[in-house]
Amino acid sequence: MYFSCIIALKCVFLHSKTTYQQETSMINREIIRIKIVQLTYAYYQNGNKNIDTAEKELFFSLSKAYDLYNYLLALMVAVSKEARRRLEILQTRAEREGTAAPSTKFAYNRFAVQLEENKQLQEFTETQKKTWNDEPEFVGRLLEQIESSQIYKDYMESDEDSYAADRELWRKLYRTLIQENEDLDQLLETQSLYWNDDKEIVDTFVLKTIKRFEEQNGKNQELLPEYDSEEDKEFARKLFRATIMNADEYQRYMSEASRNWDFSRLAYMDVVIMQIAIAEMMSFPSIPISVTINEFVDIAKLYSTMKSGGYINGMLDAIARHLINTGRLMKSIAPQR
Repeated sequence: MYFSCIIALKCVFLHSKTTYQQETSMINREIIRIKIVQLTYAYYQNGNKNIDTAEKELFFSLSKAYDLYNYLLALMVAVSKEARRRLEILQTRAEREGTAAPSTKFAYNRFAVQLEENKQLQEFTETQKKTWNDEPEFVGRLLEQIESSQIYKDYMESDEDSYAADRELWRKLYRTLIQENEDLDQLLETQSLYWNDDKEIVDTFVLKTIKRFEEQNGKNQELLPEYDSEEDKEFARKLFRATIMNADEYQRYMSEASRNWDFSRLAYMDVVIMQIAIAEMMSFPSIPISVTINEFVDIAKLYSTMKSGGYINGMLDAIARHLINTGRLMKSIAPQR
């Protein structure tokens, strides 16, 4: 399996940077670029180089990221259901003993109830063989961690009673106890080879989704679609195929731009990243050169050596200028950030 070659490569979503593309879908071009770096690296490490098989693996890995997005939304629903189950037990005990009834504030949190009733999430859950019902111990432990947190205590003690407060509670809980949760990371890793690597990316989209929820939308609140359009799927397919099929040509461009180039002294990942960046420059006229360089420099900082970012930045700039000067790239170089 191609992905097994790169399981150790950590996907980190670069949420501090800005791009020319609006985030209206789960699978955006930043994620696509990262996946193509992974799959291209794996393609060359794999003895049986079959581009059709590798392309299927690329799209499968992207679909698994979207599955994780829905699965993490469903986790909040599972915790709320468990809270309600335990609430019923406490209510029965309180009635029997004649004591004060327990608060229903968290168990029937309005945001969580709306999420549970969401049509899109229900449709996803119905198609899955594995759900959070299969992980009752983890869900129970997470609920106990939530109930022990200061965020939960402050919420339960607050007099504010609004949908906005309910939604904000889950945003804080997610950031504090789900986004950073080693037990969850280990659990996801056992369920899918992809999920542990994808989680940091997907967490940001879950948090964006929480913020976008509006009470008046009810069960019809829209979740992020997998793709914004067929254009992004075609972007992934075209970039990956151009990278592989034109590899010799692109590496020749690298060599021409630097006559003293010594591939044996380069980190192999650096070559892969530059090869993909050149493919993007050559294949997509509408994407500015500066955008392409910035995107792949950031990826290099995460995936290659400590010096790779600055080195690749300089080399890609030199390669782009060389291609423009030789008439092979019909673009102009705008100032980089």
